[in-house]
Amino acid sequence: MGRAAHMLGTTPGFLRAIGEARLITPHRSKGGHRRYSRYQLRIAARAWELVDHGTPIEAACRIVILEDQLEEAQCTNAEHRRAAGSPNPPAAA
Repeated sequence: MGRAAHMLGTTPGFLRAIGEARLITPHRSKGGHRRYSRYQLRIAARAWELVDHGTPIEAACRIVILEDQLEEAQCTNAEHRRAAGSPNPPAAA
């Protein structure tokens, strides 16, 4: 956890807090140490960016979750468009 916090420029307490908020759930080693995936570190970095700019941690976690859901939905929509033979997204209104 300390190494991950150092990599992100944050504190272990921040990583614990976003874990408690269920933004990320690190894997545990046999010795009980938290292990973070690259995806989880990217999510944590985004949450830290928001918190560092004054967003409350609970709101930052919700924003990151919504951003992740939006990205997933956009990817799904792009896949459906490709499957339907329409490679270009519809024009914005």
